[in-house]
Parts: sequence; C-alpha cells; structure tokens
Amino acid sequence: MIRLSGGVNDYENVSLSGNIDKDITLFKTIFSRDDVVRIREVRIAGVWRCCLIYIDGMVDSLQQGETVIEALVKYALPENTALNCDYISKNILYANEISETDKLTDMLRAILCGDTVLIAQNNKSALTIDTKGWKTRGINEPDSERVLQGPREGFEESAMSNLALIRRKLLTPDLCIEMMRIGRRSDTPVFVCYLGSLADTATVKELKHRLCKIDIDGILDSNYIAENIRDHRHSILKTTGATEKPDIVAARLLEGRIALVVEGTPVVLTVPYLFSENFQSDEDYYVNFTLASLSRMLRWLCFFIAVSVPGVFLALITHHFDLLPTNFVISVSRLRTGVPLNSTAECLALLGAFEILKESGLRMPQNLGHALSVVGGLVVGQAAVEAGIISAPMLIAVSLSAISGLMVPRLSGAVIYLRLINVIACAVLGIYGYLIVSTILVLYVFNLSSFGVDYTVSFSRPDSQHLKDIFIRASWTKMLTRPVFNKNRIRKGDEQ
Repeated sequence: MIRLSGGVNDYENVSLSGNIDKDITLFKTIFSRDDVVRIREVRIAGVWRCCLIYIDGMVDSLQQGETVIEALVKYALPENTALNCDYISKNILYANEISETDKLTDMLRAILCGDTVLIAQNNKSALTIDTKGWKTRGINEPDSERVLQGPREGFEESAMSNLALIRRKLLTPDLCIEMMRIGRRSDTPVFVCYLGSLADTATVKELKHRLCKIDIDGILDSNYIAENIRDHRHSILKTTGATEKPDIVAARLLEGRIALVVEGTPVVLTVPYLFSENFQSDEDYYVNFTLASLSRMLRWLCFFIAVSVPGVFLALITHHFDLLPTNFVISVSRLRTGVPLNSTAECLALLGAFEILKESGLRMPQNLGHALSVVGGLVVGQAAVEAGIISAPMLIAVSLSAISGLMVPRLSGAVIYLRLINVIACAVLGIYGYLIVSTILVLYVFNLSSFGVDYTVSFSRPDSQHLKDIFIRASWTKMLTRPVFNKNRIRKGDEQ
C-alpha cells in the first residue's frame, strides 16, 4: 500500500508497469495534491506515446523545449526500430545529462530536484533528464564573515554550486565527495567532502555512522545536522565548525578535516573542530603574520575580559574592598550613592540590557540597527547614570565586557553563559567563586572532544609546531606540519 503522506522512500517497492496509461495514473496519484506538477504527453514520430513529468518553476522551460520536446516531436523514426529508453537517450535527446532508471524512488527524486522524467510505452524503466532551471541567490560575500583583504566569495543555497566553489579552490582528484540523503520527508542531499590522502579514515567512517543514525522529518539547515552529530550535545562550546566561505572550507580540508555541504543552506560544517579555532579568523592568513598575531592575541585577551571583568569587579566591590586602592574605593562608593539597586542586581540588570540591545540591533534592518545601538548604548546609558539608576563604574565594567565579547563572535553564546555564571559565583563567594569557576571551566574544556579528537589537542602537545597557530600566527615558512589528526602531517618539506 502506498502512503501518500510519507517520503520518497515509501515508494521503494513500487515500479513501473510498462503500460503508459497505468504509469501516468501512478504519477497522478502520487502528486494528486500538487498542482504545479506537469504531466505532458507527446508522440515520437507521431506514433510512439511517451510522457514528460516535471515541476513547473523548477525546470528551464527553454532548455526543456529545445533539447527534449522539440527533439521528440521532430524525430523521424526509422522503420522496424525497437523504441526503448536506451535508444531515446542515445539517438533522440540532446540534453547534457541523461540517465536510465527502473526505480520509482530515483524518478521521484529527479522530479523533485528539477529534472524531467520521461516514461514511454512498453518500457518499465524511465529516463531522468537534467533540466534544472530555478533561480539562486548568487555568489555574495557573507555579512557575518566580511574581510578587508582576501577572497569575498560566499556560499549560496545550492549545494552543487557550493561544491563547485570548493572544487575551484582544490584542483585535485584527491578531493572526495560522497552524497547521502537525510530526512524522511525532505530527503535532503548531504555531501561529505574530504581529501582522501589527509582525512583520517576512522573519522570519516564515524561521521557517516552518525549521519546514518539521524532520524528526522526534514533537514532545512546544516544546524539540524550539527546538533545531531556533535560529541557533546548540551555543551555551551560548539564542537563543529561552521562557515559560509569556500576559502575557509578549502583551508580546513587541507588540514585533514571533513566538510558537510547541505542542500538548501549556505552554511557548511567542518569537523573535527578545535577550541583554538574559535580565535582564528580567515583574514589572519591574508595579511602579514605579525599583524595577524597581534589580532590573535587581542582575541584571547578579549575573551578573558568578556567573561571575567563584570564578575571580578563585582567581587572586589562587594567582598574584597581591602584589595583595592583607597582612592578607588572612595570614588566607587561616592558614585554609588543614591543608586537604588545593590551591586549584584545592578550588574545583572546591565548585562540583560546589553543583551537586549545587541539582539535588537541584529534583528533590525542594518541602518536602524546601528542607530539603535548608538541610542541605546550612549543616550540611554548616560541618562541612567545621571538619573542615579545605575552607577558609572558598573556601567564601564559591563560595557567593556560587552564590547570585548564582540571580538570573538564564534564564542558569543558561550561568553553570555560564562559571564553570567561568573557574576553569580562572584556575588556569592567573591574572588574565590571566580577561581572555582575558572578551574572548572579549564577542566571542562580539556575534557571535550570532537569526533574522537581532543578539543584542546594543540595544548596537550605543546611543541613548537603546535603552538605556531594558536596564540600567534607564525609565517608560512615556519608552519611545517598539519594537526595531529591527519594521515600525513607534513605540510611542506621532507619528514624529519
């Protein structure tokens, strides 16, 4: 029994009968509630019946008319010729890509992907003809990964276009691309990309195993997959990389990583993912290594400031006044005079206000977002200080933390949680709370993994080569090896 509400795989045991009338009825039944599916009958040489099945709006009508319909109608069939799919594909049609199949699931997938399916009288197989013609967004620079120097190409929603962009960066037959389909109803194509001579075979096998275990109705974005394959699903630190730029994907493939390209989204996943990658920027490798190293060290410092400053400041002014200079204590006490909230409530309120302003700025149109940030951050903040609702020192501490957090966008979610945890711990235990949270965080990070690779593998083996792309970016002449999870660690030169 055919289930009309299921996915493509529900028709795995159904096949064509060879009777074109029954086969047309079969397709009409499958797409009975889809008014954009077109079923057009034509005759070859005015005699032989065949039928074209396609989705209006997903095919290139001009290409279909010239290479398929016109070729079929105008063909002069020689006498005593046995007409079958093989003969039609080799002698009649002009399309670039034609394949023959007797599986109904393949026919349905072809139709749903924008191809045209041709069935003919007395044939139990059909032809799938490449006639895709829908419009795509085009290649643009991703707004979230803009660079001042370097490639500005970005992925789009078409997986085939994205694979072509990756292939242009890596002109080698060593690039392996394997397709899987995930989603009971969406049947989304997912492509596993890696360099065969570099990617670890066990990691590739493990990734495919986790992909096969995904059981979900549909995949609409790569994050659907990321949440299902990551090692630690409830971790505030992500263990799968994500990018919209083909040059970043190519660079990670060259380091032995694996990329996942998903149909319908411009975001490509990469695994394994290391903690040090959170502080790397693609622009680091397109400018002089001395400037890149300075930026890299600033990101590490800003991460420390973003998660520490509000909590440490709160601990000092509430539990450890004796550790501060006398003049500073007097100044803070004077500025807090008349503030209705205690220090803890004041800090939490400011953190909440800054997060609201940040989210509002991101969701608003670009021009309005900038205006909202200026008005909210300067005008409202200054007015609140002058009105005595909040104190200036706390506003400075929280603002410094919020601005520093913008330097590490890949850790934006983790920064919010860690900053809040530090504030609560410092409010209760003072500076000892901060030390306890920091110790737990370090142990937690060192306990994470990404597809069997230690999340902090670069720190656990602190030799000169491992440290040349963590806190600084060494020159290309000095970076001789790839990460430890590669089959071949030698990036340049001969193995020592």
